[in-house]
Order: sequence, then structure tokens, then C-alpha cells
Amino acid sequence: MVNGVGAAALAGVGAGLGVAVPLGAVGVLLLEEGRRGRAAAVSAACAVAFVDMAYAALATALGSRLASVLSGWEAWARAAAAVVLVLVAVRGLLGLRREPAVGPRQGQGTAAGPEPGPGDAGAAVTAPAGPGRVFLRFAALTAVNPTTALYFAALVTGGGAGALSGGPYGAAAGSAFVAGVLAASLTWQQLLAAVGVSLGARLSPRVRRVTYCVGYGLVVYYAVRTAWTR
Repeated sequence: MVNGVGAAALAGVGAGLGVAVPLGAVGVLLLEEGRRGRAAAVSAACAVAFVDMAYAALATALGSRLASVLSGWEAWARAAAAVVLVLVAVRGLLGLRREPAVGPRQGQGTAAGPEPGPGDAGAAVTAPAGPGRVFLRFAALTAVNPTTALYFAALVTGGGAGALSGGPYGAAAGSAFVAGVLAASLTWQQLLAAVGVSLGARLSPRVRRVTYCVGYGLVVYYAVRTAWTR
């Protein structure tokens, strides 16, 4: 039983890395969140990994029925995701205009970081986004991302995750698979968050502003690509 459960856990690690490592729109936003503050970045990374785990659990529990439910709705899921990503990018770019006249000082600002954009960490007039709000925002963004849902649906269709719960090790193998997905995704997302925090601490306010513009521009690109994918 140990071998079977261990193999399921390794399969989950592979599946988790497969969905997490490709740097898409959510990954770009996670890097940007890291530049706002460590607490917010850690919360965002946990949210992304939690949704990955939820999709994996759903795939394992429902098996091939999940693929049939999602079938035919791919275009609508892509359109919804594209709209959400554009709104996020526009909101972030507009937030850059609210940067205070005096730039932030290094090492100051809240752990969660400000919501609107870079350079606001030292502004008393800007209300910081708490880790809870950041968690909910990234969980919603990841949930509407069609790539994650379709990825695990493909695993089900191929007889991967869905076959675990019906195999000789039953629920134990399914649980190990889900745990492997969570461990792999959480590790990678936290790494992205740490990279974002490290970069944010070393960049000047002007350079951070430029990187935010580039980052949100990439989000718009991902939105367009998502909407036009066939």
C-alpha cells in the first residue's frame, strides 16, 4: 500500500508542478504582489495553491464526470477569465496614478503592502490590503483561470486523477495525489512570492513603477491570448 500511495503522491507532485510552473497571468500578478510586501505575497501564494488543490480534489472525487461537465464551456470560461484579467490590469495601472508625491522610504510600509500600486507603501492616505483580501482576490483569479480547470479535466479524461479513487488503494491514493498537488504548487508559488519580495526590496521607486507597468501589460497580453485561444 505504501508503494501505491507513494506513487500517487509523486503523480500529484508532477501534476502540481505541471500546472504551477508555466508563468501565466496569475504568476505575473503574484510576482507583482511580492513587491508590495511579504505578508500579502505569502497569502496570495497560499490562495493559488489552495485553488490548485481544490481542482485536484474535485478531479479525483468526480472522475470522468468532471470532464463531461466542463465540456462545451471552455470558450465561456476563457472569455470570463480574459475579462477579469483586463479589469485587474486596468485597476492596477490606474492605481499607479495615485502614487504620492514623496516616494516611499526603504524598509517602511506595512507588511501586507498597499493595494493600488507600487510606491504607495509610505503613504498614510492609502489603506493597505490585508492578507485576507489578497487571499480572496487571488483565489478568485485562479478559480476563473480556465487553464487550471482544463488541465485537471485533461488528467481526468486521460484516466489519471480520476482513476486513483477507484484504484486498489482507494481514498488513500486519491488523498496522496491531492496532497502532492498542494505541496508542489505551494512550494512553487511561495518561491515566486519570495522572488517578488526580493526584487521589490532592491528596486528604486521609479524602476518599480516601470516593472509594474510591464507586469500589468503582460496581464493584458495574457488576457488577449486567453480570449483568442481555440
